[in-house]
Amino acid sequence: MMSIEVLTGVLLVCILITFALGAPVGLALGGIAMGIGYITWGDGLFNVIPTTLEATHFSFILLAIPLYIYMGQLLTRSGIGDAMFNASQIIIGKVRGSLAISVIVVCSMIGAMVGIIGAGIMTSGSIALKPMLERGYDKRLALGVIMAGGGLGILIPPSIPMIMFASSTQNSVGRMFIGALVPALITIILLIAYVVISCKLNPKKAPLDKMPDVPKTTKEKFLTARDGGLALLLIVAVLGSIIMGIATPTESGAIGVVGAILLAMFFKRLKPRMVRSAGIRAAALVSVAMWIIFGATVFSNFHLLMGVQSMVAGFTQDLGLPPMMVILLFQVIMLLLGFIIDEFIIVLMCAPIFTPIAVSLGFDPIWFGILMILNIEIAVQTPPYGFALFYLKGIAPPGITMLDIYRSVTPFVLIKLLVLIIVMFNPDLVTWLPDKLMN
Repeated sequence: MMSIEVLTGVLLVCILITFALGAPVGLALGGIAMGIGYITWGDGLFNVIPTTLEATHFSFILLAIPLYIYMGQLLTRSGIGDAMFNASQIIIGKVRGSLAISVIVVCSMIGAMVGIIGAGIMTSGSIALKPMLERGYDKRLALGVIMAGGGLGILIPPSIPMIMFASSTQNSVGRMFIGALVPALITIILLIAYVVISCKLNPKKAPLDKMPDVPKTTKEKFLTARDGGLALLLIVAVLGSIIMGIATPTESGAIGVVGAILLAMFFKRLKPRMVRSAGIRAAALVSVAMWIIFGATVFSNFHLLMGVQSMVAGFTQDLGLPPMMVILLFQVIMLLLGFIIDEFIIVLMCAPIFTPIAVSLGFDPIWFGILMILNIEIAVQTPPYGFALFYLKGIAPPGITMLDIYRSVTPFVLIKLLVLIIVMFNPDLVTWLPDKLMN
C-alpha cells in the first residue's frame, strides 16, 4: 500500500488532469476516489459509498439547500431586485455613487437569497449592470461592485457553503449564520466607504447628471419603500426564525419558500410560467450541487480514512509553526484551491481535514468556518483564474474584456482580504454574537 504522502500527490495530479479535461466535478472526484481506492484498498472501499450516500442525500441539514435555492429563484423572478433597488434609492437619495452603493447592498441581499456565488453574481449582474452603464458609470466601478456585492451571498445568511461546512464538521448551522453577521456588516461598510471615497476623488466614475429618478411624491415614496421593505422583511424572517430558536435552518428555508410565494402574489407575478421556470432552474442547481456534494464527500471520506488528517497534523507539527501560522498556512492553501475549483468543493475537501486540526490548536470551529468562507469568497474572485470572474464575463456586454474585469475586482478583493485579516486576529468578531444570542 502506498504511503499517504504519495497517495495525496497521486490524487492531486488526477484532480488537476480531470479538471483540465473538463470532466464533471462531482463525478470526477467520486470516480478518482473509487478508482484509486480500489487499487490501494480493495473491495472494502465500496462500503464507503452507501454510508456516504445516506449521510449526504438523506441529511435533514442539507435539505436546506434545495429550499434556499428555490426561494432564491422565486425571488429573483418576481421583481424583488427592482423593488429593493428603488427602495434603496429613496434612502440614499441623489448622492454621487448612490447607484453603486445601492448595487452593493441589494446585490449582497440577492446573493444571500440565492446562497451561492455563481448564481448570485449572474443574477445581480443581469439586474444591475445595464442600468449602471447606461447612467455613465465607469465600467470598472460597475463591474467591481457587482462582483463584490454578488459574491457576498455566501457570507450573508442563509449561505449554502455554511450549511455544507456545518454538516461536514458537525457544527451548528445557526451559530455559523449568526457568527457571519458582523464580518458581513464590516465588509459592506468598507465596500461602501471605498465607493464614496473613490467617486469623490474621481467624479467621472459616477456622473451626477445621469442619476436615477427618485420618486418625488409622498405616495410614490411610500409605495416604493413598502415594496422594498417587504423584500427585506422576508430575509429578516428567515434569519430571525433561526436566531430566536423558532425554526431550524432547514425549517427556515421552508419559511423562505412560503414567504417568496406570498411576495410573488403581492407583486402579481405568481404565474404558472414563473413558478415552472423557477422550479426547473432550482432543480438544475440542486442536482449539480448534490452530485458535487456526493462526489466530494466520497473523495474526502476516502482520503480521511487513508490518514490525510494525521499527515497534515504531522506536517504542521514538523514545521514547528505557532498555531496562528498554521491557520495562515491553511488560508494560503484554500486561496490557491479557489483558483481552480468552486466553493462547494473547497468546503467539502478542506473542512473535514483542517477544522479538527484548528480545534486541536485551541481555535473555535465557528470562527475557523467563517475564515474559510471569507477565504473562498476572495479566492474565487481573484485574477487570473478565479472562476467567478468568468461568470461576470458571461453576463457582461461585448465590449467588456477580461482585463477590464481583472482591474475592476482588484480593489474590492483587497478590501475583502483586509476583512479576512481583521477577523483572523479578532475572533470575538465572530464568536461574541452567537454566544450572546444562543448561549
